[in-house]
Amino acid sequence: MSTQTAAPTGPSELQAYERVQLYIDGEWTDGSGSRCEDIINPATAEALGTVPLAEDVDLDRALTAADRGFRLWRGLSVDERTSILHRAADLIRQRAGAIGTTMTLEEGKPLPEARGEVVRVAKLLDWDTEEARRNYGRIIPMDAGTELTVTHEPIGPVAAFTPWNFPAGSPMRKIAAALSAGCSIVIKASEETPGTACALVRCFEDAGVPAGVLNLVFGVPAEVSERLIASPVTRLVASTGSIPVGKQLAGLAARVMKPTLMELGGHAPVIVCEDADPEQAAVRTAASKFVNAGQVCTAPSRIIVHERLHDRFVEALVRAAESVKVGDGLEGGVRMGPLANDRRRSAVEQLVSDAVDRGATVACGGKRLDREGWFYAPTVLTGVPRDARVMHEEPFGPIAPVVTFTELSDALELANSLPFGLAAYGFTESAATAAELKNGLEAGILSINHCGGSVPEAPSGGVKESGHGKEGGSEGLEAYLVTKRISHRLR
Repeated sequence: MSTQTAAPTGPSELQAYERVQLYIDGEWTDGSGSRCEDIINPATAEALGTVPLAEDVDLDRALTAADRGFRLWRGLSVDERTSILHRAADLIRQRAGAIGTTMTLEEGKPLPEARGEVVRVAKLLDWDTEEARRNYGRIIPMDAGTELTVTHEPIGPVAAFTPWNFPAGSPMRKIAAALSAGCSIVIKASEETPGTACALVRCFEDAGVPAGVLNLVFGVPAEVSERLIASPVTRLVASTGSIPVGKQLAGLAARVMKPTLMELGGHAPVIVCEDADPEQAAVRTAASKFVNAGQVCTAPSRIIVHERLHDRFVEALVRAAESVKVGDGLEGGVRMGPLANDRRRSAVEQLVSDAVDRGATVACGGKRLDREGWFYAPTVLTGVPRDARVMHEEPFGPIAPVVTFTELSDALELANSLPFGLAAYGFTESAATAAELKNGLEAGILSINHCGGSVPEAPSGGVKESGHGKEGGSEGLEAYLVTKRISHRLR
């Protein structure tokens, strides 16, 4: 559950990792069964505690609560809901230090990064809360005896699924949008990072969100998804995760004709054009590449550099990579923590080994660090063959593969050659070239001359197999609303 003590300044002042439970119908519970999993600190490989796994009876109870909670929540005025949600945002900000420490313990990212994530989700909640006030309908001119209107109503109880890499950000995108729109929600957060989700839910509980409106469960993913999606209570399925998991959930939803909101994986290209500043491009790419140890679905992961700039770019990128201090996220000055689990580290090792076997050169890194935990060095690969796995599979780790191009058309063809389309980046000093990048890159999120992150004010989401629907911005509530046409004959 949530931690409300002062944030520590180092491992010696570490707060206790508090007990993780399910939150169903306004109550914290261990569930009806005895199954559980260990929660592991990726920096030490030591257990922090256990997370209970929900049984079918627990999931059914959560669904029943969400059904009842939806009718109650949607019946409140916008002012009443807004007041409660803004209180929750204030509590999240007040507890950012403690929640951030919990996040660092269970996910590994550096403490300043974790605290920053918590502060951002409070801003996101405030944004969605106020955006709900602008849920306007419209009146359509008709004959004098007929009133034709269009209204937007909350879709109903939501089943949501979120991953481990942003333990606060991913759940909050679903919770904030659902509750702001007037929906209730049953959310299955990651079993690897459950403490952060519990801490966030505690803020909503303490702010006065009624029982049943927000329900948090953990469990065996396939069991939970099948139960929640098949239930007639659920009216929307929202998920952030990998493409294979997204396809599986979308398939389950299709069987019962339920709409889905999917923010899935990517393999973001970076095109460094001939007229770009290679040193600046390298520094800005590295700053984004090694955030969260590269475990970001929008992370730069295929770096396509004009052949004339290659050597200068790589030299600057290697300097930036080697300057990243890697260690336990609770240590001062650490800029990159461990990978989230040993599976992830093994996957990164296999991608690097494959690239090297095919002829790539390790410019820096390329190895695990000799210490406890699941650490891997920031890695730059050059001369990467186009058929290397790292050029086709999302690395989700601190690997920066670099290839060259001669003509921009070839760079765009390579960038768009995969079935992914979440994020893309380009560097150029030319307005005309920037226009080519804007028109030519197939991605739902595009940044020019920087590697920008998500903001509440603007939509995020992918194209092609990277998903559908948007989170954030004025578009962020659309999936959580239904449009109703009402024709009223007045006489």
